[in-house]
Amino acid sequence: MTIRVIIADDQAMVRAGFAALLAAQPDIDVVGEAPDGRQAIEVSGRTHPDVVLMDVRMPEMDGLEAARRLLSPPPGVVHRPRVLMLTTFDVDDYVYEALRAGASGFLLKDAPPADLIAAVRVVAAGEALLAPSVTRRLIEDFARQRPAPRRNPSLRLNALTPRETEVLEHIARGLSNAEIADALVLAEQTVKTHIGRILAKLDLRDRAQAVVFAYESGLVTPGAA
Repeated sequence: MTIRVIIADDQAMVRAGFAALLAAQPDIDVVGEAPDGRQAIEVSGRTHPDVVLMDVRMPEMDGLEAARRLLSPPPGVVHRPRVLMLTTFDVDDYVYEALRAGASGFLLKDAPPADLIAAVRVVAAGEALLAPSVTRRLIEDFARQRPAPRRNPSLRLNALTPRETEVLEHIARGLSNAEIADALVLAEQTVKTHIGRILAKLDLRDRAQAVVFAYESGLVTPGAA
């Protein structure tokens, strides 16, 4: 199956470079480009991509607002692509807000080419792209500076079993599936099963939203060991 991608970035050379790299892959098809968020929405509406590579900072409409509109479309719009945010900063308030909006993760623009290709494939497969070390730094630093209000999360958390709650806490602390399996003495496939149930019970789209929920619900306290 070919992964359909559009690239939204205000720098033409960046778009061209990413497009050339991705188009050279046998399983990726670059179906459009956009210089700002507004045009990214228009191109997405025409081409129905699987993944949108979205720069955080762009004129006209930034990547954050464009991600919100793509991931919460108006009534009648069925297609919702996966959004992978691109940024030049490894800690960026906009990235946190993008995760809250439903983006599937983010990638630094200066990441190695192989990482970009892998990121598109991971996100297209329905997984969230959150490197453990970056998860810890991004979410904890931002939440410490400007914690989000808690919205009576206890009812939703009560839907989880004790083991699922443990798994969610480990996800929020930036552990990979393999690390969670080691910590809880479980098979990695069992961890994946727990994660699937957590997402379904909490009505979350992917691992990225699970991390945000864990912090906003108070399950995990920023900076705690």
